[in-house]
Amino acid sequence: MQQKKVISGIQQIGIGNTDVLATTEWYRRYFGMDIQVFDDEATADLMLPYTGGKPHDRRAILSLSMRGGGGFEIWQYTSRTPTPMDGEVVLGDLGINSAKIKSFDVEKSYEEFTMRGLQVVTTLAKNPTGELNFFVKDLHGNLFQVIQGQAFFRKKERALTGGVVGAYIGSTDIDRSKTLYQDILGYDTVVYDAEGIFEDFHGLNGGSGRFRRCLLRHSKARKGGFSALFGPTEIELIQSISPDTAPKKLFENRYWGDPGFIHLCFDVQGMDILKQECEAAGFPFTVDSANSFDMGEAAGRFTYIEDPDGTLIEFVETHKVPIAKQFGLFVDMTKRDPEKSLPKWMLHALSLSRMKEKK
Repeated sequence: MQQKKVISGIQQIGIGNTDVLATTEWYRRYFGMDIQVFDDEATADLMLPYTGGKPHDRRAILSLSMRGGGGFEIWQYTSRTPTPMDGEVVLGDLGINSAKIKSFDVEKSYEEFTMRGLQVVTTLAKNPTGELNFFVKDLHGNLFQVIQGQAFFRKKERALTGGVVGAYIGSTDIDRSKTLYQDILGYDTVVYDAEGIFEDFHGLNGGSGRFRRCLLRHSKARKGGFSALFGPTEIELIQSISPDTAPKKLFENRYWGDPGFIHLCFDVQGMDILKQECEAAGFPFTVDSANSFDMGEAAGRFTYIEDPDGTLIEFVETHKVPIAKQFGLFVDMTKRDPEKSLPKWMLHALSLSRMKEKK
């Protein structure tokens, strides 16, 4: 079969933390991320450009929501003490400022999170196109924007919120950043490109400043094995244009995997074609597992690039994935049409791996 580049959607966002079990439980309890895809302990020996040139041990848990959207790769070093960021994220800093998660009802999610005592840091407000949203912090202070979902894999779920549908990414030059996000990743629709002081940023650290923000979506529905689960996604580029501002790199002098949002990961097929495109556009792979890596219950090929400001973008070409591991159901993605979605009954079977509340 001739190889094609297929981007199925955002597979997951990596979240470095200091307590993988407590963090996983918090996301299960409050965000409804209660499907465990894998729980793996191993040595990260291929990320040497971002781990001080030395391999380090880690534990990673991948969880997702049956409402759809990408998952959370909840990541903790076990061979070293993670280095926290010096200070807090200031809006417009270089890296992933915030994850975007979808809600079935933004207003009800706002009421629920407020009632349950979560750290809701903005009021309900509208973005430049009038869409309601708000921001909330997790137990480690990571920022999540709750937006209205465009699609849901399952409509009847315990939690109103679903998985990752995008991210805020800091930029020093939005026009330059578009080369990657529009031309290679397919976010070809500019929903808005606005400058000013924005109501929906009030309450965020640095949110009273002047910004240029550009919301990108994809005009074509994603294809591929998990596209029905991941659904439509968006990228919002944000650039501080206030005088005398100096955005910092969020992972400067720290390792990938340290606390915070460590990468945004896309599920892809046709990695060799993608490699050629990235290199031609000036975004060479900085990490490439080359052959199939093994995460115990899942396997595939992973690669990394840096966007123009150093934000890490991961690509995963899934080879083997557990659907219902307790029944021995695994899918070999290498034998499937890369553009064809998995049968819905198979995706629904992921719910058999639902995590239970910790006593």
